Amino acid sequence: MTDGPDTQGKAIMLMVGAILFFTLMDASVKALTPRFGVIPSLWARYGGQMLLVFVLVLPRLHRVVRTKYPVLQFLRSLLLMGATGFFFLALSLIPLTDATALMSVNPVLITLGAALFLHEPLGPRRIVGIVVAMCGALIIIRPGSSVFSLASLYPLAAACCYTGYALLTRKVGPDEDVWTSLFYTGLVGTVIMSLVAPPYAQMPDAISWGLIAMVAGFGTIAQMLLIRAFTMGQASMLAPYAYCGLGFAAVWGAVFFGELPDIWTICGALVIAGAGLYVWHRETKTS
Repeated sequence: MTDGPDTQGKAIMLMVGAILFFTLMDASVKALTPRFGVIPSLWARYGGQMLLVFVLVLPRLHRVVRTKYPVLQFLRSLLLMGATGFFFLALSLIPLTDATALMSVNPVLITLGAALFLHEPLGPRRIVGIVVAMCGALIIIRPGSSVFSLASLYPLAAACCYTGYALLTRKVGPDEDVWTSLFYTGLVGTVIMSLVAPPYAQMPDAISWGLIAMVAGFGTIAQMLLIRAFTMGQASMLAPYAYCGLGFAAVWGAVFFGELPDIWTICGALVIAGAGLYVWHRETKTS
């Protein structure tokens, strides 16, 4: 049933929609952090998601909270929070397109991590794809040049954290309900940020409240669409559409923040996307 063309088309549309809403969340975060701060914005992201997820799973909460891997669920939640935190910090310091492009190395890092820790095959072509993607990242950050800043490393740190999160998610995935994993990522992030955020808390103004609602709403809608997309379509079929985020981020950066990517960012993003698509192509060919 999941292999029909109509179902695949719906899955692709859901995937593109998820990426659209993720980039809208990122743009909202970029607008929110100068007004509200990075840490309170991070708390708003997780608190908002937790509230919405809690309401949605409340009728079956007793089943959703059951997990076979409490330690792994905690670790994957910490890694996702680290990825979100580093990326939010990057958004407050560098252009949206740059941050999104650098974060886009995570698919090839996941391929490398799956080979190292999950013993999945890693041939020479995939190694080439990984090396090329990292070269694309170097094109964007240009270490040693006058435009290089340590802030450029935050999206790479976010990509590394996200890679660990994805690998642990893949590890627990066959034995855990999707809603269980979504619930624990929201719960752990909300609890930790509720302990960390108070010293940085400030009363948001009307615009900040609106942006907070957008961050929580866009993030939760994106998660829901992503879950639905992977329910209807195979991950290998949907993977390339994640690179739509590069285009969306470029549009939001230009429209909302007046950020036009330079030629180096465009070239680096194309190299990263090309490497990711190449790795995806090899995976689907060898599967």
